[in-house]
Amino acid sequence: MAHSAVPTSAPAAVSPISLKELAPWALFVGILMLVMLYFVGAEQGATAVFQGDTIHEWMHDGRHLLGFPCH
Repeated sequence: MAHSAVPTSAPAAVSPISLKELAPWALFVGILMLVMLYFVGAEQGATAVFQGDTIHEWMHDGRHLLGFPCH
């Protein structure tokens, strides 16, 4: 009756992530966020990479949600 359902061993140690391992992922996420910010915020008019209003219309609701003026 003295047996416990919870193990009494010490918890496993978690090794920290070094900055060398984290840097490529942080760079990738940063570039991805900048690309998305461009498409949501600036893909129209003179700075447009793609011709027409297709990207603008796809990102229209996100633009309003983030507070970017578009019309």
